[in-house]
Amino acid sequence: METEAWLATLRKDIAFEATLGGELLRFRTTWGLFSPRELDEGTLLLGDHIEIARDDDCLDLGCGYGPIGMMMAEKAPRGRTLLVDKDFVAVEYANRNIALNGIANAEALLSNGFDHLPADARFDVIASNIPAKVGKELLTLWLHEGLRRLNPGGRFYVVTINGLRQFMKRNLTEVFGNYRKLKQGRTYTVAVAHKPGR
Repeated sequence: METEAWLATLRKDIAFEATLGGELLRFRTTWGLFSPRELDEGTLLLGDHIEIARDDDCLDLGCGYGPIGMMMAEKAPRGRTLLVDKDFVAVEYANRNIALNGIANAEALLSNGFDHLPADARFDVIASNIPAKVGKELLTLWLHEGLRRLNPGGRFYVVTINGLRQFMKRNLTEVFGNYRKLKQGRTYTVAVAHKPGR
């Protein structure tokens, strides 16, 4: 019986609150999602260094249970924020967390990167906490498609483990023609590239 009680506890949603980029957010998560008990260091570092205008249209690429996209939506109440992930459980929890926080200008969709987005979707800001093991081929696709999907003057923010820092610098510079390191922490680096124009 003790085992069943323990299993029942594990099946319950994990609940916590956290402040990200100055926005207090509530979360429900579950085992199997990335960093289910607290916001990870990379997400927190990105939240401290991202700049969002009130009317920006935003994309959270690889959203997990939604913290980055929810923060962007709160900072851009006059814009629309789209959150995407290839994991249907992550998308389900992201939409639940959007509703839990009463965020009316955001939604999460199931998509492998950009593959399942509307063809005409364009953004002012794209942000991603890129998984360490995503693979350089997929990262290359994301950067090229990100450039295509950004409005002129749009920004592509990434946070990666420090081991990917040079790869991101080289490839963002190659694809966008520019790169700026915003902050290098103990484990993670936040960087941004701008689409030329405007």
